[in-house]
Amino acid sequence: MWDAVRSLLSLGGPVVAVLVVLSVFALALILLKLWQFWAERVGFHGRARAAVEVWRQGRPAEAARMMEARRSALEDALATAMVLTTRRLDKSLIEDEIQRRATDRLHELQKGFRELEAIAQIAPLIGLFGTVIGMIEAFRQLQAAGSAVDPSVLAGGIWVALLTTAAGLAVAIPVSLVLTWFETRLENERVAIETMAGTLLAQVAMSSEASGATRDGAGQEGAASLAHAH
Repeated sequence: MWDAVRSLLSLGGPVVAVLVVLSVFALALILLKLWQFWAERVGFHGRARAAVEVWRQGRPAEAARMMEARRSALEDALATAMVLTTRRLDKSLIEDEIQRRATDRLHELQKGFRELEAIAQIAPLIGLFGTVIGMIEAFRQLQAAGSAVDPSVLAGGIWVALLTTAAGLAVAIPVSLVLTWFETRLENERVAIETMAGTLLAQVAMSSEASGATRDGAGQEGAASLAHAH
């Protein structure tokens, strides 16, 4: 493997060396993001869904205990909603606090995306730059050879020049695919926060309305009984 890398570096020159450095940086960043996504439980929604279901069944204390760890942005949003609803705060204030906390957590997860996107965009251009330089050198040698042109030498110079473009694409394509996967997982996490937190708050609103209707009905029945007594 190392022999192949050394051969590639000797053929491609400094352009390929730059692409190798970019690929190493991209790989390290991808591994770091994978670890961060795993530590933040991105995409793991089972416990959060179970807590929402328990909350809907009328067991808020048990649901709150299930969210005590708050490892993921989703769990933190749900735990925040559960705590604030018990304080009888206005729904808009609860939604603002959930959005603030979720945005902060998701922003931390999004760090590094710009760097990966830059590598995916720049790597092919660097490879193309190396190809252009190599083609210029190949045609310069062709001009210097005059009438004694060796087609094999010209062909060899051209394929070496094209090697840098291939190296640039080899770096850019996997980085672009991984970045798309990261962005998709993060968008799914954002949607999960909005839907589950919305479901929880809607359940609280319906419970409050039901309680209010019960109190109003009881009050009307009491008033009717009093009027009938008189």
